[in-house]
Amino acid sequence: MGNTACFNETGRQSIDIMPEVIMLKEEDKLEIQKRLKDMKDPVRLTLFTQKLDQGCQYCTETETLLKELAELSDKIELNMLNFVTDTEAKERYGIERIPSIIIEDTQDYGIRYYGIPSGYEFATLLETVISMSKNEFGLPDELRKKVEAIDKPVHIQVFVTPTCPYCPGAAFTGYKLARYNELITADTIEVSEFPGLGQKYQVMGVPKVVINEEHSFEGALPDEQFIEKVTEAAAQQE
Repeated sequence: MGNTACFNETGRQSIDIMPEVIMLKEEDKLEIQKRLKDMKDPVRLTLFTQKLDQGCQYCTETETLLKELAELSDKIELNMLNFVTDTEAKERYGIERIPSIIIEDTQDYGIRYYGIPSGYEFATLLETVISMSKNEFGLPDELRKKVEAIDKPVHIQVFVTPTCPYCPGAAFTGYKLARYNELITADTIEVSEFPGLGQKYQVMGVPKVVINEEHSFEGALPDEQFIEKVTEAAAQQE
């Protein structure tokens, strides 16, 4: 298998520069709107945010991006909550950092995106919204049974950057697992916005997947191998 992780010349992903945020262009909106016509059931995007002067660098841009996306389909509901004042909801969703996006339908599957889904990561958001609406995550029955058989809590963290073409695949696979097993939660974390987490988990390249704090791997693996890694990590829990 070829290289499926993104590094710079020194082997470290360039995570200290956030590219200029560009909202949806008109030609992009037309193409996205075509794709959103495949939606069947409503999907809710719950965004925890706060103002720039309260310490959130990209919350305003994230709000704008999600508003523009929600305007393209009447099946997308946008629910914006304040990280500081909406404490009950923050505790219920388990939100510790912002901007944070919960992607859900009538149920919260533990699917989270931390940061602004710009660049390649907009594809992660779009694919997840459409898949959840159609209840089709593209996981074969054999693999889905393996996911459903995991009987211990699993927390998946997928570290990404907007410029990494391999990252959406890894993030989406994590979301697939969370969708089909209520014991699994999956976070996608835009690491340039949360450098402290990057240092904590020694993120040298992306995508980097951390499972239950103790197990990790780099690169975008096929679904079957990703599930094997998660299954092994779950089995090692006491």
